Amino acid sequence: MNKLVLYLLVISFLTSCKTSVVTHEVKVKNSLDIERTEVVTIRLSQLGVLPEGAYWVVKSENENVLRQLIDKDEDDVMDELVFLAELKPSEEKVFTIESSTEEQKIETDIRTYSRLVPERIDDYAWENDLVAFRTYGPEAQRLVDDGEKGGTLSSGMDCWLKRVNYSVIDKWYKKPAEGGTYHKDDGEGYDPYHVGGSRGCGGIGVWIEDSLFVSKNFVSYKKITDGPIRNIFELTYAPWAAGDALVKETKRITIDLGNQLYKIEELLEPDTALPNVTIGITLHEGKGITYADSLKGVFSYWEAIDDSEIGTGVVIDPSKFIGYEEYRTTKKDLSQLHIMAKPESTVSYFTGFGWTKAGSITTHQSWNTYLEQFALRLQHPLEVILE
Repeated sequence: MNKLVLYLLVISFLTSCKTSVVTHEVKVKNSLDIERTEVVTIRLSQLGVLPEGAYWVVKSENENVLRQLIDKDEDDVMDELVFLAELKPSEEKVFTIESSTEEQKIETDIRTYSRLVPERIDDYAWENDLVAFRTYGPEAQRLVDDGEKGGTLSSGMDCWLKRVNYSVIDKWYKKPAEGGTYHKDDGEGYDPYHVGGSRGCGGIGVWIEDSLFVSKNFVSYKKITDGPIRNIFELTYAPWAAGDALVKETKRITIDLGNQLYKIEELLEPDTALPNVTIGITLHEGKGITYADSLKGVFSYWEAIDDSEIGTGVVIDPSKFIGYEEYRTTKKDLSQLHIMAKPESTVSYFTGFGWTKAGSITTHQSWNTYLEQFALRLQHPLEVILE
């Protein structure tokens, strides 16, 4: 092989290596005059063919950005690439998505997380860096039905008040076995929030003639994606009666980093038409302050809890909203703010809380402002341009 031929082979190899790198520029613009931390979603089909043996990486100003791949339709083929964008008011940022021969993982303790908790009967718990929640499974219901101790009969949503940005679910559930309790705050937070037979923070039912019909505990679960940025799972319930209707229900939950609220999509199959789907916020002893703005689709409750305060809330698309009612009664766990939505096959809304000891939400007004800005963000999504 002469030198000319060798030179041409080397040039050809280097050229093929160079052209095998796929690069895209993504412009993300915040059109609002408020700060935003949100997940940007790019369909992988938009990025073209990934070179064999390569990985997608995301960069901002040449620094790697935390990213996650999601198989949303569960066909074992990744559909979406997501990454977190933090934007100042009216800011535009440029991100680069490119193929790399190295996966370039970013190690972090800050993540979204969810799992079934068999060591606490069969709770299902989920969290991000700001908030945590749980609800209750079939074994917890069986214990109640059979008159045994330790059970919980509720499809309401429980709030776990955390004030650290790392995951607490695994650690807190270990406490009883170690002689401790997650009902006492040791500096990370605790669980003082009472759900009982109420809707808790954002559970649903159907309101008919002054009665709220609800499901019992979930009967099965399915994890769809488990990652640092976004966690998606489903809870399925046994068919339940709402007046003359029998309702099949699957609750799809999506929780992202950086938000006090998470998304619920209620996938409903009633055998006859429903008058509404009612989202509830428990009023506990009724000593707190309710707030409702139906034009913005914002509803909240602010109350004292031990030596601090908490705000719970719901944000819903105003076009999907029917009405609301502040229902108060002496019956245990039934005083609630009822937010009634159109009974479509999928009812979507956001729910969550802010706790004063976490440091971000410290007043009733700051909680309502957060909810109103969240609603505004939904109405004005980030502008994403892929080039």
